[in-house]
Amino acid sequence: MKIGILGTGNVGRALADGWAAAGHDVVLGSRRSQDLELRSELEASVGDRVAVADPGQAVAGADVVVNATPGTASVPHLASLGSSALAGKILLDVAVGFGEGVTLSHPVESLGEEIQRTFPDTRVVKTLCTIDAGLMVAPGSLVGPSTLFLSGDDTDAKRTVETLLNDLGWPPESLLDLGGIATARGQEHYSLLFMGIAEALGSYGFGIQVVVPTSTQSL
Repeated sequence: MKIGILGTGNVGRALADGWAAAGHDVVLGSRRSQDLELRSELEASVGDRVAVADPGQAVAGADVVVNATPGTASVPHLASLGSSALAGKILLDVAVGFGEGVTLSHPVESLGEEIQRTFPDTRVVKTLCTIDAGLMVAPGSLVGPSTLFLSGDDTDAKRTVETLLNDLGWPPESLLDLGGIATARGQEHYSLLFMGIAEALGSYGFGIQVVVPTSTQSL
């Protein structure tokens, strides 16, 4: 599968390396794609298995576009590409926006919802924002299973994203489909609890698991 990743920070690089190792054709999109220093950094972290191009080129040839840009800048960044460039594509949104201090930039409408509303012809799926970058591509390093969530209005898009998550090492039983894109609010708001847990543990290296009693009742 052809994957275009927007954002060359820790998340973008980790995902690029993970999917390239799984055999996917990955392109990192950066406005600094001609910057030799950046290219040298990327080659050191992801090797020559991952191409580097400007964002427009990364999106143009992609079956799936990954938004790993800072959450406060994601919508303007995507808008600079144009709605037509994203029309019909699956957009896997990983980002969470933070304001000053530990506050969310999207306290009511989630970033995932804003992206879907702004680009109605794009199939947005929110996932991977509840775990640290290193563990996104190494779930097997956790002691025991962990739960990863998906939110999105397009069922087929979510199934495609599930396959990509499987390729990163996330087994089907670890994936929990929360429903439509409105449920992305819960995923993004979890980041506040995530920061609290990280401070208490002194580490970002943890996952969470949804557990149920032996006898469950329907809502």
